[in-house]
Amino acid sequence: MSFISLSFEVPSSEVEAVTDALLEAGALAVDVADAAAGSDTEEALYAEGGPLARGAWRRNVIRALVAGDADARALATAACGRAGVALPPYRVQPVADQDWVRAAQAQFVPIRISSRLWIVPTWHAAPDPDAVNIILDPGLAFGTGNHPTTRLCLNWLERAITGGESVIDYGCGSGILAIAAVKLGAGSALGIDIDEQALLAARGNAIQNQVQVEFRAAADRAGRAANIVVANILSRPLMVLAPLLARLTAPRGRLALAGILGSQTAEVRAAYGEWFDIAKESEEENWVLLAGVRR
Repeated sequence: MSFISLSFEVPSSEVEAVTDALLEAGALAVDVADAAAGSDTEEALYAEGGPLARGAWRRNVIRALVAGDADARALATAACGRAGVALPPYRVQPVADQDWVRAAQAQFVPIRISSRLWIVPTWHAAPDPDAVNIILDPGLAFGTGNHPTTRLCLNWLERAITGGESVIDYGCGSGILAIAAVKLGAGSALGIDIDEQALLAARGNAIQNQVQVEFRAAADRAGRAANIVVANILSRPLMVLAPLLARLTAPRGRLALAGILGSQTAEVRAAYGEWFDIAKESEEENWVLLAGVRR
């Protein structure tokens, strides 16, 4: 089947209405990107606080994928009419057919976390068979090793685990941190998340890696406190979760927090200061990992 790409620029105030209208008018998929990407005015957009977090950049390029035999102009006109905006200048391009599965897989290659820790997709051979290899494919849950916060946590776990510790991964997503903890020598690991789809993915990933990890919904009681607790979420929920994560960390236990931008470090540290001696441990691409010891 052939496809067409239809693209045009809209201001942030129109993004939600136009993207919804394009899908209702028959677009197969819609993507939104920063119109200034790659320039000096490119904007970092994070899903947390501030005006940009409401879903759009100041200037946005919307790209809609439509069937090759569709009337792109008619679809764009109908969508903009439904959204109550004027049809802006637009561009129509054919999309070359290809093996989409292979194209998607080509974006994910083995990731070297450290000298002895790798993340390896199932369709690749492990570059170092003697390393600690975590077998993980991209899926519905966050955590494939591509994001700086995941790498920060994995490096921290490698340093923190000496053997036999109990570990809790709060906000476990794909389960990558809990799985890595067991492979690095932890005695037990528990992954906790609010997303049932993430928990299903994490259980499948644990089976694929042939490790024993328990995964529970956040609404369930977490059980005993652990020697090591790691939470890779975002700063706002981390601050709300401070009393809970303190309870889940055993006395003299260790805590690592990620998903924190450099500018958010002080307020997150303050939220945990009642229970932990906590400080900045490492940083990558303006993402910070805080680590501390439970008093």
